[in-house]
Amino acid sequence: MKKFEENIRRVTPYVPGEQPSGSDIIKLNTNESPFAPSTMVQMSIASMMPDALRKYPDPDASDLVREIASYYDVDESKVFVGVGSDDILGMSFLTFFNSDKPILFPDITYSFYDVWAELYDIKYEKIPLTEEFEINPEDYKKENGGIVFANPNAPTGIALPKAQVEEIISANPDSVVIVDEAYIDFGGETVLELIDKYENLLVVRTFSKSRALAGMRVGYAFGSETLIKALKDVKFSYNSYTLNVAAIRGAKAAIKDDEYFKGLVDEIKRTREETKMKLKKMGFNCTNSQTNFLFATHESMPAKEIFEKLRDRDIYVRYFEKDRIDNYLRITIGTKEQMNALIMALEDILG
Repeated sequence: MKKFEENIRRVTPYVPGEQPSGSDIIKLNTNESPFAPSTMVQMSIASMMPDALRKYPDPDASDLVREIASYYDVDESKVFVGVGSDDILGMSFLTFFNSDKPILFPDITYSFYDVWAELYDIKYEKIPLTEEFEINPEDYKKENGGIVFANPNAPTGIALPKAQVEEIISANPDSVVIVDEAYIDFGGETVLELIDKYENLLVVRTFSKSRALAGMRVGYAFGSETLIKALKDVKFSYNSYTLNVAAIRGAKAAIKDDEYFKGLVDEIKRTREETKMKLKKMGFNCTNSQTNFLFATHESMPAKEIFEKLRDRDIYVRYFEKDRIDNYLRITIGTKEQMNALIMALEDILG
């Protein structure tokens, strides 16, 4: 090792889903929306004046914050926006998890959590989910430096009832509790209204899934004025201009086009349940997913083998070679046509 390399931080990075290229690919591996953003979003971005691009964007993204606050009936001082929910979550780790005590999160969850903990040198403990892949609130009633979990969870898709989420929050008044609600529009119970009851609660969401804007990278969070101010202080300490002009405009339009948003979500939920029934008839066991994906294991054929055979047919799903879930596939819900193609391929693979 060269001398200068001794001071390079070493981390094991997060591995995102594969992004294959090609027009005939069926991509069901990264939980993106299979539908385009609404016409209102497209027109809003297309109508941008060239002059807007030569100037820095509003560092507070005030127009977008105002739109989000109005839609969810929350005070603007309790809203924060960032470059996707990943940006906000990573910033939250840096901002709120500075105790000598370990932070807590499930052993099976969004795999970026331990990456951020390692990157920022934060002590952490992975709490095992139950045999049914559920969070047990009792496991989070102990000394900690913070708590973070996705609800509904990923990659399992299972949602913890609101009452049990509140049980975790109320039991930890001395820690910041982050509830990652990236998939809440597809099912489960939000705890958004609890931000007025618990000053230590941060609720994080994204435009990437239910609002079909993964390519724009827009995330947002709700919390007490204390938490939001702390996030802003950290943000303005290293990058004032996060969201670009096009992202701000597109996200505002996505909020305004409520009819399109709700129709898109309903269509994905219907397709999810239809696909789940078809998979069960083929010998798959699926968790009770409340997201835009299914988490499935087959009764006889190994998940890795199915994954590879689907890939050979240019159908991409997600396979995690990890303890406890290495015989499961995470399947993003696509269009009905895409899901029918998946089912036909599986019928062929399974014989």
